[in-house]
Formats: sequence, C-alpha cells, structure tokens
Amino acid sequence: MNTPDLWEQSSAGAHTAAELSPHAPLAERMRPRSVAEFSGQEHLIGEGRILRRMIETDSLASLILWGPPGCGKTTLAHIIAAETKSHFIFFSAILSGVKEIRETFREAERYAARGIRTILFIDEIHRFNKSQQDAFLPYIEKGVVTIIGATTENPSFEVIAPLLSRCRVLTLQQLEPAAVRALLVQALTDCKRGLGNLSLSATDEALEFLAAQADGDARVALNTLDVAAGLMEGQGSRDKGQEVITLEVVQEALQKKALLYDKGGEEHYNVISAFIKSLRASAPDAALYWLARMLEAGEDPIFILRRMIILASEDIGNADPRALQMAVSALQAFQVIGMPEGRIIMGQAVTYLATAPKSNASYVGIDAALAEVRKSGALPVPLHIRNAPTKLMKELGYHKGYQYAHDYEDGYSGQECLPDKLSGRKFYEPAGHGYEKSIVERMEWLKNRKDKP
Repeated sequence: MNTPDLWEQSSAGAHTAAELSPHAPLAERMRPRSVAEFSGQEHLIGEGRILRRMIETDSLASLILWGPPGCGKTTLAHIIAAETKSHFIFFSAILSGVKEIRETFREAERYAARGIRTILFIDEIHRFNKSQQDAFLPYIEKGVVTIIGATTENPSFEVIAPLLSRCRVLTLQQLEPAAVRALLVQALTDCKRGLGNLSLSATDEALEFLAAQADGDARVALNTLDVAAGLMEGQGSRDKGQEVITLEVVQEALQKKALLYDKGGEEHYNVISAFIKSLRASAPDAALYWLARMLEAGEDPIFILRRMIILASEDIGNADPRALQMAVSALQAFQVIGMPEGRIIMGQAVTYLATAPKSNASYVGIDAALAEVRKSGALPVPLHIRNAPTKLMKELGYHKGYQYAHDYEDGYSGQECLPDKLSGRKFYEPAGHGYEKSIVERMEWLKNRKDKP
C-alpha cells in the first residue's frame, strides 16, 4: 500500500537505531531521532519557535515543509511523530494513487478509533495531481490524519488552494557548511550509528571541502563520507593510530576536484574581480566562465547576485534601465528556485548585463554631488522651492515664484532648483549611447526650450 521507508512506523513512536539495517546508508543511520539531536532550522525548532511549541504543547496542525534537498524535511516529520507519540505513515507521491490514498485513510481511521493520531507524511507532495490532492481534503477536515507534506517546489504554485489553506507552510533553509561539517564529525565519532568503530578521522581540509560541495544537503554529505570511508584501504594516511580521510580521498568519492578558491582569501577577491570586470567589459563568455568558477567552488550565489545588482546601476545605469530590473528579478527568482536550476537564472542575467550598453554616469553623478555637499555644506534651499504650509512662511517668501511644471507647455518650466551658489552646476553627464543617447537628446531639447525667450 505505502512505499516503505527505513524509518517507517507501523505503530506509535519511532524505530530505534538498532532496528535499522547495518547496510543502510550512513545518512539514514545518522538521522536525528529527537529535537535535541536535530541541527539547523533554529527559526522553526529553537526555544519558543513555532514548530517547537507545536510539539511541546501537542497542538500539531497539518504542515507543508518547503525547502531544498537534504535540509531535514523528512527527519523533522519522523521527530514530530516520535515526540507526539503518533502513528506514522510514509507516503510517496511517485508510487501512490487515489486508491492507495483511500486505503491509507482507512488505516488511519482504525488508529483514530483507538485514540491514536496518525501523521501522514507525503514525500514530494508537489508531484500529486489535483484529484489526488483533493482526496486528502475530507480526511483533514474530519481530523482523521495530520498531514505533513514535503516539497522542494514553491507550494503556492504546486499545491491546490483548498489543501494549502488547511496547512501551515514552514520554510526550511539550506544548511550552512558549518552545520554540515558538524554532522560529518558526528558521523565519524558515533560508534552506534556512524563510522566510529572504523577508527577514522578526516583532515580539516577534507571536511571543509565536503561540507562546501554538499550545497547544504546533509544526505549527500553523509553518504559521500560513507563512500570515502570505503575507499580508505591503501589511500589514507595514519595519525595516532587512526586512518585519516584526506582531501584526495574525498575528491575521489565526490569525483570532483577542489578548485583553488578560498572564500576568505585572496583568490576569492581575484575571481569576483575578474567576474565584475568581464561584465563591465561586455565579455559574456568570460563572465559566464568566472560565474561557473565561483559556483563550482561553492560561492554563495546570493553574494554574486548582489554584486550583479550593484553593477547594473554602477556600470550600466540609464544606458539600459532594464538592467537593474533584470538583476533584481534574478535575485528574487533565485530565492524562489534555488540551486541547481538557479544557475540558469544567473546565466541569463549575466549574459544580459554583459551585453548591455554601459554607462557609469549615474554612479559618477551621485559621487560628484556627495563631494559637493561635503565641500560646500548645507547651502540654503532657494525660497521658490521651499514648502509654505503656514501664513508666516508665505509672508517670508517661501514658495513665492514657484513655477509648477504642469502649467507649462510640454510639462517643463526650466526653473532652476539648485542652491543659488551652485546654479547651472552639472553632476549628471549621460553617455551618448544606449538609452542614454535618448536622454542626451531630451536634455539638449529641454535646454534649447529653456534658452528661448
């Protein structure tokens, strides 16, 4: 009926580690069994946080856990079932249809008759079609089951509105490399569930590389460590009687070489500099290459996208005003999609920015204006453009002589708005190409109108 899972429960409570097959993947053996063992997602299970409170007060609602692969969605569902002493049923969206759904709910009804709550964990809930999702609704309404759905896709797009309205959506975050590294160290030292009986250790270099390359996926990191442990014979070095997993062993397990790229060191700044200069130089092929170098080395994509937003204003500006929209949209889209598909969004934005016409006139203009303010101080605002909300202010000449632009032909009065001391001063000098060519033409046209009697 249901697709079995190594941690599936057929009664209240959770399986113990001893009940897992010794041949189970390391990630399954190391799966946390309680809130205390779970690492990451502090915004949900930290003291006083929403999911922690739900568990502690036994006031669980139907949930949809949305987050990237390997961030702990399935593990959290098991922990919730164990700590609330609920019957747990694992349900796969890939292999189950409406018939299996109904059989599952009949099982849940039998447990409900005995006063035991059933948690139905639906893996990859976004893969269920509309009729399958509709089948859940009456059983949620009657309280027969509490649903916990897991998805890597935005539930707003993939889950039908009636089901979504009956569930709380909790967003899980990608695990930080430090959290993944801690899990690797725990697996190396745990004698009951991990690799502790093998007398293995790993170099800091190997652990940091593996944690970075896992892209926040604890499952990938732990199972790769398992492969590395199996490769140790004749490959590792020894230290204090222990076999040491080296960077080379981890590279072999991952089938990926470590790139020269230290996020806190010189090469980090060299590569991001090469990337920005390639965009500025209108060299899309070079920009894509340096982007790939950073992504492959584990650079934070959000850091890259923020730099692209800066470049869109600093180096493109009004030569193509859509560049800033493209860069901001790329950041927002990436935050919804994540990796690995997010690389496509980044690639599109990079090629657009690289091939866009370039102008730093806005960047130069604001810096020139700031320099003038620092030099000349707070010059008085001309009376004609001051606000005059009171009678006294009007008597003092505030607002007198102000020329309302819309009262003039073409919506342009030509009135000076700089302080008297800076009258006629230019800060913005648009380039004569891209969209700024049109700006230059308009500014020239306005100047000619202003010069007319």
